[in-house]
Amino acid sequence: MANLISFKDVGIKAFQGGTLQSSGSQIPFGVKTPLELDDSEGNVFKMHYNLGDQIEDNLRNLILTNHGERIVQTFFGANLRPLLTEFSNKDDFDTEAMLRINTAITKWMPFVSPVGFESIPDYEDNIFTGHIRIFMVYAVPALNVKERSFEVNLYVL
Repeated sequence: MANLISFKDVGIKAFQGGTLQSSGSQIPFGVKTPLELDDSEGNVFKMHYNLGDQIEDNLRNLILTNHGERIVQTFFGANLRPLLTEFSNKDDFDTEAMLRINTAITKWMPFVSPVGFESIPDYEDNIFTGHIRIFMVYAVPALNVKERSFEVNLYVL
């Protein structure tokens, strides 16, 4: 075997165009959903610059995604839509929805700790369609995020 040369004292090559400098702007963590065009930052779409906001966006997408909607990852998501078609009792729905959400979080986002859950069936302007609002509270202990919350709307036609 040949003698290995150490990279310890090699240094870096100076670039002819000048030195490397940061642009001073923040580095985005991910694309904000739903997609929105962004003209101000030079990006095509609006981005998340805060890790807590990106985790909330990803968690919202996890809860709203049903099995079979993601290519290759066919079991991604909480799979709540089939549960909505069988809605007959709020307590049964809450128990099963919480089980499905907790299972999805444990598998796909184990760093998130679910804290609270509330479902609110909405019968007002929609007699023939199912509409349930889900209010969720969660924490991310690794990021020292104590409690954050969001709401999602689920519809069944």
